[in-house]
Amino acid sequence: MGKRQHQKDKMYITYSEWTTQYGGKQAGSDIGQKAAFRRLPFDHCSLSLQPFEHPYCTPDGTIFDLTSIMPYLKKFGTSPINGEPMEPKALLKLNFFKNAEGKYHCPVTYKVFTNNTHLVTIKKSGNVYANDAVETLNIKPKHWKDLLTDEPFTRKDIITLQDPQHLEKFNIADFHHVKNQIKVNDEEEKKAREDPGYHLKATTLETREILDELYREYKPKEDKQEGAKKADKTNAAHYSTGAVAAGFTSTAMAPVTEHEAAVIDEDIIRYERVKKKGYVRIATNKGNLNVELHCEMVPKTCENFILLCSRGYYNNTTFHRSIRNFMIQGGDPDGTGKGGESAWGKPFKDEFKPNLTHSGRGVLSMANSGTNTNKSQFFITYRSCRHLDNKHSVFGRVVGGLETLTSMEVVETDKKDKPKEDIKIESISVFVNPFDEVDVELKEEREKNIKAKEEAAKQRASATVSVAPKVDEAPKVYKSGVGKYISPSTSTSKRISDEEATKYSSKKKAKGGFGNFSSW
Repeated sequence: MGKRQHQKDKMYITYSEWTTQYGGKQAGSDIGQKAAFRRLPFDHCSLSLQPFEHPYCTPDGTIFDLTSIMPYLKKFGTSPINGEPMEPKALLKLNFFKNAEGKYHCPVTYKVFTNNTHLVTIKKSGNVYANDAVETLNIKPKHWKDLLTDEPFTRKDIITLQDPQHLEKFNIADFHHVKNQIKVNDEEEKKAREDPGYHLKATTLETREILDELYREYKPKEDKQEGAKKADKTNAAHYSTGAVAAGFTSTAMAPVTEHEAAVIDEDIIRYERVKKKGYVRIATNKGNLNVELHCEMVPKTCENFILLCSRGYYNNTTFHRSIRNFMIQGGDPDGTGKGGESAWGKPFKDEFKPNLTHSGRGVLSMANSGTNTNKSQFFITYRSCRHLDNKHSVFGRVVGGLETLTSMEVVETDKKDKPKEDIKIESISVFVNPFDEVDVELKEEREKNIKAKEEAAKQRASATVSVAPKVDEAPKVYKSGVGKYISPSTSTSKRISDEEATKYSSKKKAKGGFGNFSSW
């Protein structure tokens, strides 16, 4: 039985019984005005709901930011809070004061403003004070002058901005523009919405760093709608473009029903035909350097150098770096070692060959800042530098003017290896350019192929004989009735007689057996 068997049998309904068994009020079910109340901080604009920068208020003490309220009034002409007509001249400029920590405070009592501070402003001056200061220094002693400007005012000029006992006007849920979802989208906001990061509310430090790097380095692809190159006899590959298979298997690709040969890159075709070496002369203020270029082995690097030389890119530039018993470097128009561009405006890949090494004096090689970063700068070795193999692309060698290279080496340099006396490239002359010869050859070959196609088309056109279409003629009538279209000449053909028919049939039967053996 026990002593406590009846302790739950109480004469009243407990709280748990009321909430669980009898449909009483549930915890957290308060959906009244207090639950729906969303407080707007005092230092926020009642329209943009963001911290204000240029505060203005209405006669009833509602604060707006000037940059937000003016476009709204121009478009709608009503108050964003209650929807009643409102004019811009009703706005009053407010003067908030900040302390050394950047927080709003009362300029008289130096009391920091919070969401529970009673704030008032004087209509004529717009200065914002704590209500305690105005109550103590103005109202009680009846000193009706502004505490900062000494400007006279009346009791009616005091506007309450925030009263902790009456916070109804700070309820965001009651704002007219929030209820009706009224917005004024300015141009800046439209541009901001186009930014993908506009909708990111909270991001970590790592995410922000990644996004900053992406915005700094990412470049969208340029949509260049160039005409599709068609394959001809010189650049046609032995395989197709794959457009037929892609259009058949993919819903994103446009359907293609005819196979087309893929187009080989023009540089590949040109470089395959280069069989000669190039020759240039570098004229400096110390003498001339005759250089041989290995165009047949490293065509991309050599073409870059020849193109820059033919454009006069290196004219009047200096060798900005010289290290005795090592090398001399130039090719930078700025003369700092950090500038220069390739002939195509972007860095190109390295070209290494096992038989092209930094062996001996006068080797011409490309300077770079890492893998596949070749631009315009080059260097000439004073001695063997095998440690640079497979790091810098060798593309030529000095075949004449080694005494000029010696005179360049003996020039004194400063602590940064810059020659104290300018070693200037006056001009560079191109004597042999195998790439121009290949371009002329390809052009002539393509013209011949076009002419051959045109002649073949003409021959096919002349070989076809034009046949006139037949005109339907009515058949000739020979007589009336049945068989009127049969010619009489076909009806008077010889007929076999009955006797001849029997002879013919008997002879035919005799051929079939052995007979009477009389002929044996």
